[in-house]
Amino acid sequence: MSVPVPASPADLYRHGLRLLLDKDIPGWVGLWAEGGVMEFPFAPPGWPRRLEGREAVAAYMRPYPEHIDLHDFPEADLRIHETADPRTIVAEMRGVGRLVGPGRPFDMTYIAVVTVEDGKFTSYRDYWNPLAVLETDTDGAEALR
Repeated sequence: MSVPVPASPADLYRHGLRLLLDKDIPGWVGLWAEGGVMEFPFAPPGWPRRLEGREAVAAYMRPYPEHIDLHDFPEADLRIHETADPRTIVAEMRGVGRLVGPGRPFDMTYIAVVTVEDGKFTSYRDYWNPLAVLETDTDGAEALR
């Protein structure tokens, strides 16, 4: 029996975090609308700033677990804010784990602005600091390009 996917933006976002912790990248990508857009406003030169469409998001995320082993998104650090647009949330969170290659700790704070329509992610602006990974590990940074 399949588990129904949450329809509210906040519930869908939390569901997506659980899929990432389970390393279920196909499941996470399945939460995306066909024409969804993922953006990285702080991406340094040479890194993707915009991924258009579910397939582009899938290609970007597919190798993620091979480079970053997420262990937790601590509930104490997760804040989901509703906006004037009921389809859009702002999420603050912290991802904790390790960089697979060197085995070093991974601890990153994120802010994301996420829009959901018809139970699918349509827009995801990820305001994370790629320089923090660049400073600690070039192998882990390669996974995020």
